[in-house]
Amino acid sequence: MDSIDLQALARGEKPAWDGFVRRYAGLILAAVRPTARPGVELEDIVQEVFTRLCKDNFRLLKTYDPTRAGLSTWLTIVARSTARDMQRRRQPPITPIDSVPEVMLSVTAEPHEKLRLPEGLLSPRQKLVLTLLYEREMEVAEIAASLSIDPQTVRSTHHKAMLKLREHFADHDTAREVK
Repeated sequence: MDSIDLQALARGEKPAWDGFVRRYAGLILAAVRPTARPGVELEDIVQEVFTRLCKDNFRLLKTYDPTRAGLSTWLTIVARSTARDMQRRRQPPITPIDSVPEVMLSVTAEPHEKLRLPEGLLSPRQKLVLTLLYEREMEVAEIAASLSIDPQTVRSTHHKAMLKLREHFADHDTAREVK
């Protein structure tokens, strides 16, 4: 068992504290070294451990129970807990998403220039359906109602237009690779 006068420590007697610090500072330093991250000095963590032991009229120190663990073991647990707490306090605060302006969350992926399609590749209806879907961001039902056609016709027209575009650009890419 460690020969430390806990009552003298709890009363804040300077000679008892000086001996306690000399004896256990190395142990506490060794305990916090693996948990320390950049931006926090090890000596600051050690100092915080001793401060916690004294705080609130030695409340934490008075919780030590020699029947449950040795003083060295208990101090190691207190030191590591203190180090983790200090690391958490040093992390930048997390901003709740609700407090971020919507403008900051919006993502716009506008092409730099509009895609030019060869004349005759798409029918006028296919061009119109693609324009309404992608440029005006209309729903299929809205397009069908505005053109007085069935929604399935809108989906079918869209599908056929996309097939033509894929074929055209696949051929275009193949021709570029051959050169």
